[in-house]
Amino acid sequence: MSSKLRNPVLGLVCQDPLLLLKTLQLLWTKHELGKLKEEIRRGFARLEDPLAGLLAMLESSSDWKGKGHSLGYCIITELQLWIKAHPAVPQSGTKLKKLQARVLGMLSQCPANLLDPLISIYQLHTADRNYLLEHVSHLYLQGNYKEAAVLSIKLKLQPDQDVEKDKANLVEDYVAEYPELQRKLLHTLDMWCDPSFNIRDITRPYQGLSRYKPEKFNRRVLSKLVFRLLERFNVDPALCPNVINQRHLRTLNYLFYKRFVEDGSAVILSFQKTMTEQNWGDHIQSTVGENRWLQGHLVQLLLRHCDVPSAARWARHCQVPPEMLPRALAEELQKLHIQDRVEEVTKADNYESSKKKDYYQLPIPRENIHFLQTWEETLQCWKKVLQVVGVDMEWKPSFGMVGKPRVALLQLALKDEVFLLDLPRLLEQAEAEGEKDKLPHFIQILYSDAAITKLGYGMSGDLSSLVATCSALKDTEKQMQGVVDLLAVDKQLQWGKDSRKVDGLSPEHSHEETGVRQPEKGLSLLVQHVLGKPLDKREQLSNWEKRPLREEQILYAASDAYCLLEIYERLCKDPESFGLGSDLTESLVGKQSKKPRVKKQLNKQEAPSPSGQECQGPRTELSRPPAPISPQEFSVVCDNMLQGLGRYLRCLGVDVRLLDNEDDHRKAAEIARQEGRVILTSGLPYQTLRSQVGEGRCFSVNCSEKAKEQALQVLKHFNVQVSLSDIFSRCQVTNFIAAKLIMCKLIYAEGA
Repeated sequence: MSSKLRNPVLGLVCQDPLLLLKTLQLLWTKHELGKLKEEIRRGFARLEDPLAGLLAMLESSSDWKGKGHSLGYCIITELQLWIKAHPAVPQSGTKLKKLQARVLGMLSQCPANLLDPLISIYQLHTADRNYLLEHVSHLYLQGNYKEAAVLSIKLKLQPDQDVEKDKANLVEDYVAEYPELQRKLLHTLDMWCDPSFNIRDITRPYQGLSRYKPEKFNRRVLSKLVFRLLERFNVDPALCPNVINQRHLRTLNYLFYKRFVEDGSAVILSFQKTMTEQNWGDHIQSTVGENRWLQGHLVQLLLRHCDVPSAARWARHCQVPPEMLPRALAEELQKLHIQDRVEEVTKADNYESSKKKDYYQLPIPRENIHFLQTWEETLQCWKKVLQVVGVDMEWKPSFGMVGKPRVALLQLALKDEVFLLDLPRLLEQAEAEGEKDKLPHFIQILYSDAAITKLGYGMSGDLSSLVATCSALKDTEKQMQGVVDLLAVDKQLQWGKDSRKVDGLSPEHSHEETGVRQPEKGLSLLVQHVLGKPLDKREQLSNWEKRPLREEQILYAASDAYCLLEIYERLCKDPESFGLGSDLTESLVGKQSKKPRVKKQLNKQEAPSPSGQECQGPRTELSRPPAPISPQEFSVVCDNMLQGLGRYLRCLGVDVRLLDNEDDHRKAAEIARQEGRVILTSGLPYQTLRSQVGEGRCFSVNCSEKAKEQALQVLKHFNVQVSLSDIFSRCQVTNFIAAKLIMCKLIYAEGA
């Protein structure tokens, strides 16, 4: 035996790296990890050039290419530890440059977990930057965009490169530490979203892009990426005029479609129920603003959907410059007289009289509703907040715009008064005075004081918007005490009462047959159950950022908060008459006051609970689980991000409608209402969609899970019982092995 090779069993090591590798492979195969690590350290100590020896091992074997805890990973990490203990080992000069050149050629094939150790061992951060850039450019020319982008991030080469070459799913990490690159990237993406730009022009300079699907570069996908980056990097949206204008145009088309086009009187009534003509006009005006391009599209939509007098009135309301109007419309604009104002006053009078007849009314006089815009006024409000307070919030509907909604109005209802806090004005004033923390401190004290019972409905969603408005409030939910979320009670009522209450309409208040209005839902339905009349929701979708607030908005905001006090008082006074337990007061107040409610899901983009609703307030057990149903009785509409889930459910016999990639999320609500389907969605669209359908008709799925786990979650929640005969009952498929596999994974998994 050569003097350079000895028996590994005796613990002696060779100086040939390839023979050392064979020894290590033998120990790896035998799972002798303790001996393996010891042999690695002793082996590298005997090698004349440990760094060159490692490269020789990697170049001659494929063991290091496996993902996870491979032999290569074990060798490299042990060598890192050994080098730390022997700092004189690292090379320098020409010899190191040669080693760096060799390892660079291997990095594009490396698993992700080996990149950082190899870069560290071979000191690639000290290598010639031009040489590194040349290597990355070569990867780009070969079409290896992902590998080039990852290597650029690891070596921090981004400032010297063109962001157009980056791959979309790596772009956020690629520009994360470089504000100038963030702006360049957003400008480039916005340029690609210009209607005159040919998307296919992107692929021509880069031959490697030919293997990517062209549909991945459509404007809808790119615009979503732009909005995500705008929010993450807090960049001024004015940098992306094409994307912003296109989103505003879609909002315009949506508003006109909902008001003038959509078929079905029930859906039209539902839309008009939450948006008055005045609100609709306010949203049109705020969307268009002074943008000449959008004003031109507005004029076209008005002429398409309205008669000339109506189009002229709306053009005046939205302040469209007369020179942009066609001649006939401009002439009609000159004919408008003061009679328009008289008609509006008459409509308002009719509106007020109808409210008193059909809807919940505030039991306090108008002068007891206070609109607060200064800190001094807010302090006077705080002195009056003692035991029980109803809390609600309002914000401007986003209609799909970037970011979470920001609270424009915070309502605090006491027994004899209601305070409406102008949050944007108060925050602006506090910042101007150099005391931007005093308003967040005021709100945190309110929510954390166990002696004050805070009443709300769906408080987790409200707090999420509050945090988006003021980041200093991000820990408020963890500190909350004395909070009662009536949404949990509402859920218990819907399970515990008879069918009339489940439908939301008692015989004497049924309006569905007469066509007066659609059945109530949410807080309005709870108010109807407990207090006899529903809330008037026609101001719900107001532009709450516009000042001054209209009288109708003030009354609506005050009613939304004050009704919580009356509901709470009625339920605590006589819980048995509503099908609730006699210990309601203790379950709602006592436990909440003694122990803060901690929301673990708040930091995960307000991820809903498995029930499809946010985890809100005190939760009481439902009286019974949902009745079992077959897949044939279950019909859903899947958002376009859940197409894999939709196909799984369809294979199990469920009646599934799938949105196309180009469809807006809101189309799911339209289909659900028209066809009586349950919406399956995920993430932020859930917040919008659940407000447009009945309670329990919108379910949020964990988008990070695979389709089969999502399907199991849906089946379990809705108690859908699948049998073998249901498999592929809606598809012409005969693959029995696939059927058996799905049955095993979805029906029998976890006892489902």
